[in-house]
Amino acid sequence: MEPALPLGGRISGPRLAVMLGSWRQGGSRQGAADLAAAIELQVLDGQLPLGTRLPAERELADALGASRTLIGGALDRLRENGFVASRRGAGSWIAAPGRRRREPLAPAGGDLIDFTHASSPAIPGMIGAVDVARRELTGYLGGHGYQERGLPGLRERIAQRYTERGLPTTPAQVMVTNGAHHAFVLALRMLAGPGDRVLVEQPTYPNALEAIRAAHAIPVPVALDPTGERGWDIAGVDAVLRQASPRFGYLVVDFQNPTGLRLDAEGRERLGAVLSRARTPVVVDETLVELDLEGDPLQGPPPLAAFAGDLVICVGSASKSHWGGLRLGWIRASEDLLGRLVSARYAVDLGSPVFEQVIFTELLRDEGWAALARRREELRRNRDALAAAVREYLPDWTFTLPKGGLSLWCRMPEPVSSRLAVAAAGHGVQITPGSRFGVHGGLERWLRLPFSLPPETINEAVRRLSAAEAAVRGTPRSLDAPVA
Repeated sequence: MEPALPLGGRISGPRLAVMLGSWRQGGSRQGAADLAAAIELQVLDGQLPLGTRLPAERELADALGASRTLIGGALDRLRENGFVASRRGAGSWIAAPGRRRREPLAPAGGDLIDFTHASSPAIPGMIGAVDVARRELTGYLGGHGYQERGLPGLRERIAQRYTERGLPTTPAQVMVTNGAHHAFVLALRMLAGPGDRVLVEQPTYPNALEAIRAAHAIPVPVALDPTGERGWDIAGVDAVLRQASPRFGYLVVDFQNPTGLRLDAEGRERLGAVLSRARTPVVVDETLVELDLEGDPLQGPPPLAAFAGDLVICVGSASKSHWGGLRLGWIRASEDLLGRLVSARYAVDLGSPVFEQVIFTELLRDEGWAALARRREELRRNRDALAAAVREYLPDWTFTLPKGGLSLWCRMPEPVSSRLAVAAAGHGVQITPGSRFGVHGGLERWLRLPFSLPPETINEAVRRLSAAEAAVRGTPRSLDAPVA
């Protein structure tokens, strides 16, 4: 069967040359192998997404200062390994090198530290809110209990928070959902169908990718710079909007999952202008916006909707800030779009649980905001403990300390993320390989480590992870051995 034509954009020879950097390692005789390995690494790191058109051999040879024979040899190696596909008259493009294991093996036994969930226990004050809600519930028991838009009091408090963050909002623009993921799926069902393209970041939230695939839509990635030096590639977003014409986008601009990056106000203004020019709607996941570990969430940049208007559908959740067990989220959109979403919701469910909504309403009062401030202080200590543990036990790993969110996005010296996930299970640590966060896998040099566990548990998890990594790299070390 002939390979399918690519969907992605084209990368120029000069840009690819800059991306590859000093790619020669083995001298002139190994030039083709060195170039192929350098391009493979960019694919595995997610910087060359599936479908990216490569420059012609002559253009690439000129940009790299290499012979066309060397370029042809490198492309032959890449084709043999499945990283590149070609077709006469269509050129060459990045292809999927085959499926990789996506989940770590189950542990053989012993105590297991779960390093896969970036979520915290219930916020202090939860029981008190439940007690208050139990008394207030009596006022709702006489009704039918169906609230397709959500309780008015809860919607009012959510709308007020948006207004305080710089986006004037009324309760009529808010609908309560069963979590942010439920909110995204509702928007996805309304905005896209089979074969439609959806703009996403690379890397991004794995469950969003699964939902897009389940809808038989096609995620189209734009690479993020995980070091934080460039962050969002606004020009890349503009190029994808023009070349791939996605039906809508899914973005996380506040403490992005998994990188922890945050788009500043200037970047939001530029991104909003790009979206407005293309008239492309976008779902913005604000699940982590309240977990600002360096400042007051109200002092952060305004929501993206303040720059792109009704094109932005904001979704949020109580899961990361308060407790995943509440299973409550919301959608903030224009009244017209929200009316269409309510109609679409009837095919999925008939509203969110009333009791949980009464609890969450209570948590959004003054005492609840004070408890959330204490939660941020706790997470800041956890983050710093994780950073210290990685520096101690895994000193050749690098990361950019996030200013918020729940996880550290670590770059490893070798592309072994999937292998490490398997080995770590045998050392009593369950981790999620970097490939889960990529549209087409890859990201084998990357690993997300959450800091939602207590500092002592975090330290032990990283210590075990260090032993697992040493085993993968061929230098086994006992858990009890000292680390230099």
